[in-house]
Amino acid sequence: MTDHSPHPALLAKAETLTEALPYLQRYAGKTFVIKYGGHAMGDPDAARDFAHDVVLLKAVGINPVVVHGGGPQIGAMLKRLGVQSEFIGGLRVTDKATAEIAEMVLAGSINKEIVGWIGQAGGRAVGLSGKDAGLVRAEKIAGRAPDPLQGIERHVDLGFVGAPVAVDRTIIDTLCDAGMIPVVAPIGIGADGHTYNINADTMAGAIAAALGAARFFLLTDVAGVLKNGELLTDLTPAAIRRLREEGVVTGGMIPKLDTCMAAVGAGVDAAVILDGRVRHALLLEIFTRKGVGTLVRC
Repeated sequence: MTDHSPHPALLAKAETLTEALPYLQRYAGKTFVIKYGGHAMGDPDAARDFAHDVVLLKAVGINPVVVHGGGPQIGAMLKRLGVQSEFIGGLRVTDKATAEIAEMVLAGSINKEIVGWIGQAGGRAVGLSGKDAGLVRAEKIAGRAPDPLQGIERHVDLGFVGAPVAVDRTIIDTLCDAGMIPVVAPIGIGADGHTYNINADTMAGAIAAALGAARFFLLTDVAGVLKNGELLTDLTPAAIRRLREEGVVTGGMIPKLDTCMAAVGAGVDAAVILDGRVRHALLLEIFTRKGVGTLVRC
């Protein structure tokens, strides 16, 4: 007698779709803001996976908004052009020449490359920066550096480095309603008319807050927040403060968690730190019962 039962691999795929159903229903019509950077942006295979994931989100009725970084690419272009750059407190000192190169790389080559990947995956993406349609108004920020002679910190001029102070969501709403996927470069314009380079995490968090996003994802090159080697999957601001006091959260994870807490405090339902090195990390986090990142909520 011939066995006509489905192959186990096909059944597993069907069960995966069934598991995803309540999440598809929950997030239909919601907005997700995704900060895209790190390894996921530098590897062509990872870039293709990311693009397919974003297109899938749009296809199932979610509105993805991508905000990307590009620090390594800016550094490479500055080196190629023989322009020296300096970092203070983790921020690049940005004079006029550096600002022009940063805008060229971020709003030009990187932005259009991501738009191209999404197009190849079957989506319709539009690249823009915070300067377009008044999306993000920026304000110059000051850096701080230690003064070893006086034993104090002093203010330093970082040049054209800014922080978002206002977001006009009109252009993003228009694009999403038209079936497009916005891809945003972290460049803003000040009231003084100057162009400012903005930290991509901060830019993405501000946009997520302005949109009232259901989820704000930070793709990084780490698994998330680890304690004794174990991934912490669900954190509140109070828990994050305790982890900082215990010395569990240190280094570059501190500003990322600060960005997540600021977004959640401003109305985002939850923020998630995800390992962009994991294939389809976005889909695993969104559509499975056991996520793969560190989720921050109030």
